[in-house]
Amino acid sequence: MDGKSDADTALRLIGRQPVTLEAFGKIAERAGTVVQRVRKAMLAPNAKKQAPTFGTAHMAAIVGLDPKHIDYRAKKGDLPPGQTASHRRAFTLSDVRAWSRELRKSKLRPEGAEAVTIATANFKGGVTKTTTAVTLAQGLAMRGHKVLLIDADPQGSATSLFGYLPDAEIDEDETILPLCRGARDSIEYAIRETYWEGIDLVPAVSDLFSAEFDLPARQMNVRNFQFWNVLHNGIDNARLKYDAIIIDTPPALSYLTINALMAADGILMPLPPSSLDFLSSTQFWSLVSVLTEGLQKHGAVKQFEFINVLLSKVDPEDLSAPVVREWITAAYGEKVMPVEVPLTRTAGSASAEFGTVYDQPRKRATQTYDRVVEHIEEQMGVAWLRQLSGNTMGEAA
Repeated sequence: MDGKSDADTALRLIGRQPVTLEAFGKIAERAGTVVQRVRKAMLAPNAKKQAPTFGTAHMAAIVGLDPKHIDYRAKKGDLPPGQTASHRRAFTLSDVRAWSRELRKSKLRPEGAEAVTIATANFKGGVTKTTTAVTLAQGLAMRGHKVLLIDADPQGSATSLFGYLPDAEIDEDETILPLCRGARDSIEYAIRETYWEGIDLVPAVSDLFSAEFDLPARQMNVRNFQFWNVLHNGIDNARLKYDAIIIDTPPALSYLTINALMAADGILMPLPPSSLDFLSSTQFWSLVSVLTEGLQKHGAVKQFEFINVLLSKVDPEDLSAPVVREWITAAYGEKVMPVEVPLTRTAGSASAEFGTVYDQPRKRATQTYDRVVEHIEEQMGVAWLRQLSGNTMGEAA
């Protein structure tokens, strides 16, 4: 580029007006308009998400039967037969849940046990934390469980995956914010049904970020207030109504994340096998360790049933992945789950359409997530047995 071109470019740049603080509002308004347009295109024509239907093969995988036995039981008439077209049988989500609750009774929450609460957590964004939380909820619901998903991330990504537009359709009083501020003491006020039968949702909006100021302020002004137990206490009643409570946390060790961890019986950390993500994960656990030591000095007591590290977004063409996988295994040992979630086009396509692989059910695409769900369901079963036996000794973190 010659000197004259450089001078022309400089003059054009100087001629532009400086960006003022008021510009943020205009940017937000314009971006919000685009989001509305995209959402309407994705969810047209009625702007409400609908649960998919499931084929015989997928039904068989969920309930643990041979596909031929599915057709036999469907014709027998004691379970929902689904709809048949072109010699293919399709089942609604309601059908799948009915079959699961009948054929998987031994896997369901036993009488006298309470919900197992699971927090998905990671410092880094983009590691599939929210996707993992939502797919876990969907997978458990398909298997007959009743699930409450709490979106504790002010970004509201999980809320969006359920077809709600944070801020535009959700008010801050419909989130956990009133709980954090002390205006409510139980979370029932914020629970709403979703398009996915078996899953209820506590949504999030960007204003939820103010909890990061409200909780420490209450700690300073209220005698004997335990900021870390607000969510734990707030879900007490819900524990009696649900089989699983899943909390999606912000990508930071915030007051909201601390509350989620202290409310949880189990922790699930999605972790891509990349060097930067691995290093970030070690910082997360280091800070959690320092934090919990401080909380214990103030009387905090906590035990976990399980801690899982889930390898996610595993790219088979990434030559560094095997090396980082060895680091992760050496660092976290038996906490690394015996299943890996690959980086696939199907998952990317589902995310682009505000959904998960379960929203576009193809048996092959969901097999990995099915294994994740089944593994955690087994851990939930152990937790319920421990509850009923009165043995509260959880896994040492």
